[in-house]
Amino acid sequence: QVQLVESGGGLVQAGGSLRLSCAASGDIFRINAMGWYRQAPGKKRELVAAITGGGSANYADSVKGRFTISRDNAKRTVSLQMNSLKPEDTAVYYCNCKAVTIPTLPQFEVWGQGTLVTVTS
Repeated sequence: QVQLVESGGGLVQAGGSLRLSCAASGDIFRINAMGWYRQAPGKKRELVAAITGGGSANYADSVKGRFTISRDNAKRTVSLQMNSLKPEDTAVYYCNCKAVTIPTLPQFEVWGQGTLVTVTS
């Protein structure tokens, strides 16, 4: 079983910064892509940023230039540095990874429990 535990959410004023972190644990053979999604009230969950095992990152257009995703493969962690936050960034942020536990089986998706980010104007 693979688990993701997030930390770092909270309340911040517009223009401020927050850093989200997520740690994977369990019987893991390999973690492929890792990423962050978010879901605002009444909206669908959307990709914020993702990063491959080799470090290639992609971002939603709405966060480009403000958010930075990074990972530490040895520690099995992924982080999201969020700068210049806006009220529209308010959402529950979910950590996600594609994990392999048995090399002969395909990867599967794992989700964290979510952490709330609230940006006030």
